[in-house]
Amino acid sequence: MNLTAKWMRMAAVVGGAAVICAGAMVVAQPDPVAPPAVPSAPAEPVDPMVLKGEVKTIDGQTKNLADYRGQVVLIVNVASKCRFTPQYKGLEALYQARKGEGLVILGFPANDFGGQEPGSNKEIAAFCSERFGVTFPMFEKVSVRGENAHALFKAMAAVPAPAGGEPTWNFTKYLIDREGKLVARFESRIKPDDVEMNRRIDELLRAK
Repeated sequence: MNLTAKWMRMAAVVGGAAVICAGAMVVAQPDPVAPPAVPSAPAEPVDPMVLKGEVKTIDGQTKNLADYRGQVVLIVNVASKCRFTPQYKGLEALYQARKGEGLVILGFPANDFGGQEPGSNKEIAAFCSERFGVTFPMFEKVSVRGENAHALFKAMAAVPAPAGGEPTWNFTKYLIDREGKLVARFESRIKPDDVEMNRRIDELLRAK
């Protein structure tokens, strides 16, 4: 076998690098080197301060949510044709019993779940007043989940569980302290006279 043929058949590893022989020419292929790891940026902390920005009342007036700071706030996404709709009565009773101590309830009608709030703002206002005697602040109908959600509900959805997250159905209840921070969440099945929810409300009312 001549020298050229021997070179054609040779393969060797030199210093950890593969050597490929082609005729009389030797080409070294360096070992692959992984790119340096790029450290990921630390996650931005989520601001639990949700009482900010403007909302529209059910009769079309502009209201700044910051005006409610200094009170304990219970925000509820409500609907007129839900099996939880009778909770309006309990919410009004809770409001009447504790508003003198600094509790306010804010109702936000939404049609996101089962099409259970089909009415106009005017129809909703009349229903709440005539059927349940609602006097706590009510706001215009909004979306409370997904891309079209109102900014308030997006802010509450961004707060980590168990306090935050999107509502899972009508009459999800979000409890906010006197500073405007979201601190607790109670699901639809939790009634306004629930012992644990009222205990948390009492704690926040006492914290002045």
